[in-house]
Parts: sequence; C-alpha cells; structure tokens
Amino acid sequence: MGATDFALEPGRWEVRNRRLVGDRWEEFDAISEAEAMLGGLGNVDHFHAPGYEGFSLRLYDPEPGEWRSWWSSTPRPGRLDPPVEGRFEDGRGRFEADDVLDGVPIRMRFDWTEMTGDSARWDQAFSLDCGKTWEPNWTMWLRRQPSALA
Repeated sequence: MGATDFALEPGRWEVRNRRLVGDRWEEFDAISEAEAMLGGLGNVDHFHAPGYEGFSLRLYDPEPGEWRSWWSSTPRPGRLDPPVEGRFEDGRGRFEADDVLDGVPIRMRFDWTEMTGDSARWDQAFSLDCGKTWEPNWTMWLRRQPSALA
C-alpha cells in the first residue's frame, strides 16, 4: 500500500464524533475538508465543528514505509502535537506516539479501520502505562459528501 494508504482522504467529509469528556461521552457532527499534496505523499485536512477547529498534516516516508500525522486544534492553540507514526497492514492503520496531557505522560494511539472510498472509521485511545492498557476516548465515522460537480 504505502503512499496510497490515505487515498480516501481528498474531498469533503461528514464526520460523526463520539468523544469522552471527563466521565461522559458527547456526540457531535463536524465537517472535514481534505486535500492531497506532494504527489500523494501527503495530505492535509481541516476539521470544523461548532466551537472546535483542528487540522491534520500527514506525510508518507517511503524509506521506512511509514506515515507521520501531526494534529493541532483550538483547545491547545499554538501547539502542533507530536506526530503519531505507523503504517497500514491488512486494511488497518495503526499509529502511536508519546505525548504529555495536562502534565501527565501518555502514549496515544490512532486506528484507521473500515476504510472504503467513501467511508472510514478513526479511533483514538490513550495509555497511562506505556501501552499495556488503553482507554478509548474518541471515535469518528467519516462519510464522503457528494461532490458539487457530480
């Protein structure tokens, strides 16, 4: 797969979100607009939800065959999170990185699954014990919006 792993990304996407906030789950809708760049070796997406904005930058490094993905959002302005790194195997993408959240070291994991040309699922989980156990805290279900040119 490699450089075409995120080929589903270019376009406008409806995003159904389920996110853990404190001890309760909240659900909300968003729009993500994605664009390929660097001949398919990268992409950027811009995430819009009421009261929340973020973006991802993803770059493919052909030598190790891995993707890196950076995130920035309005809750943590002026910060580009450390990149999660990983690859796709058997239709699933797994990406991990170390970070610090509210002064606490964490391991974070992003999983991309259920990927088709028109839909995908993204899950985020955090670990406080170096990856021995994981707490899921955000799921997005993405569905491509029809093109205005269709």
